Amino acid sequence: MMGKGKSILFSEMTPGPDFEAEFNSWYDTVHIPERMACPGFVSGQRYRRHEGAGYLAVYEMDDLGAMDTEAYTKVKTQPSEQSAWMLKNVTGFSRYLANETSVRARGNVDSEVDATVLYAVAFNVPAEAAEDFDGWYEQDHVPLLMEEPKWLMVRRLRVADGVPETYTHLALHYLADAEALNSPAREKAHETPWRARISREPWFKGTYMVFDRMGQRQHAKA
Repeated sequence: MMGKGKSILFSEMTPGPDFEAEFNSWYDTVHIPERMACPGFVSGQRYRRHEGAGYLAVYEMDDLGAMDTEAYTKVKTQPSEQSAWMLKNVTGFSRYLANETSVRARGNVDSEVDATVLYAVAFNVPAEAAEDFDGWYEQDHVPLLMEEPKWLMVRRLRVADGVPETYTHLALHYLADAEALNSPAREKAHETPWRARISREPWFKGTYMVFDRMGQRQHAKA
């Protein structure tokens, strides 16, 4: 079954410890299923921060037009009493919409998208530096990372909209386990002349997030 789309909604929330169990039940049985019933949604997968509190959901969509349908607008603007309470009381909220620009996978993309660990990297790249940044990431950085067998897939996306930060570029790295982050391949990727040069730019301040997959992927309702 297809799991990956061409666009994503990347959203984090952190419930309070007093309603964390209720939050997880609501997210699995209400929040994601409501979206899986909307046209244009392909699948949804939950994650938890590898270290610290916080939950992430990555929704796969055919394209960002899924956010503009009548069905999604109704779900978004007419939440149930429980949904309204949850969304009001969580903290650490983030929401980014992004379009996929490239994907490099070791195997089948619909298998690799279900990797155990998701490593997300976000940058705010000035327009005049985007070509150089994209060239470095595609031609220099990703090929070296993929020398590590546990580095299963890299998806690069351009951020169309989001809060609370202003990001332009998002990369989702799908890993067999978190030890891939300590691999010689990643060390090698961090020591190239191209990265050394570009990392001296004042805007080169990435946000790095590691998540562990939670539960099974939910798919669009036929």
